Amino acid sequence: MARLTNFLSTNWISMNIKELKNRNLILFECISGSKAYGLDTAASDTDIKGVFYLPKEQFFGLEYIPQVSNETNDEVYYELGRFVDLLIKNNPNILELLATPASCILHKHPIIERLRLDQFLSKQCKDTFGGYAITQIKKASGLNKKIMNPMERGRKSVIDFCYIVEGALSKPLTTWLIEQKLIQNRCGLVNIAHAKGLYALYYDQEGILAYKGIVSYDDANEVSLSSIPKGELPVTYLFLNKESYSSYCKSYKEYWDWVDKRNEVRYQSNREHGKPYDAKNMMHTIRLLEQAAEILTLGRLNVERPNREELLKIKAGYYDYDELMKKADDLIHQIEQAYKVSSLPVDVDAVKAERLLVSMREDLYR
Repeated sequence: MARLTNFLSTNWISMNIKELKNRNLILFECISGSKAYGLDTAASDTDIKGVFYLPKEQFFGLEYIPQVSNETNDEVYYELGRFVDLLIKNNPNILELLATPASCILHKHPIIERLRLDQFLSKQCKDTFGGYAITQIKKASGLNKKIMNPMERGRKSVIDFCYIVEGALSKPLTTWLIEQKLIQNRCGLVNIAHAKGLYALYYDQEGILAYKGIVSYDDANEVSLSSIPKGELPVTYLFLNKESYSSYCKSYKEYWDWVDKRNEVRYQSNREHGKPYDAKNMMHTIRLLEQAAEILTLGRLNVERPNREELLKIKAGYYDYDELMKKADDLIHQIEQAYKVSSLPVDVDAVKAERLLVSMREDLYR
């Protein structure tokens, strides 16, 4: 068993695209992405996708490899079984491979002809194409908020969410401390029973009572509580808006995680066109919604887009954010209506697809 495992590790687990080609395991290879959509520009990369099959020994062995890609992920190849499984699920990227324009096909084994697009188109596209696009719209909305509402790098303290109660009004603690010429680390707080977030505030004018202050250190997430000598009277009452502080901390983390991970080239491009959204993301969102509507109404998938100029205008930031949201809403409504009357099956016939896959493997291994 150890020798077999070592053999598999040496020969199969590290399989790469070059090996697939050297061993003639590629069944299908095509140009995908913007060049297949007809939306490429001079700056566009060339994305390659394809389908391969595992040698018989590997397929029946211990290590199944569903996918092989290069380091930049702009070349991706799916194992035949994985490819068919994703076709059954109406995965947008995989259906597009099967519908690739002839001009973008680099290699096609005759056996791939058995996989016809009409066998796999179904009403599922409403959720796969349309659902994915709606997810992107929500992301675009979140991005809109991030671009329009940048956050300062300096993180606010819990003190910034504390307020002094004065009659029927409240005042920021920081303002009150300045007005009263007091310092926070001489303050002492005590919980008030049955009053969540409300504290009695005492002050040590002489600095001899060892109160713990409002907070014990700058990055504290809670106010500090102190022991108060008998007979001391509170100076005022303090309210901590803990919900608002927690919401701020969450937004702060999300914003700066986004800043650290964002694609700087695309971000600067978005800044240049001056629109508060990821323009490339929105272009593909509209494209996906249009494709879902076409599948449900026409029963076919058009990879190359007929409205190249309009989509490239979206990518260039030509339209306002609200205009694109209106267009997306109209397309979603169109998809909902088309779904009700579409003659497509609700789901792909998985049993039939599996039999087809088995027969393809039998012929390949024969």
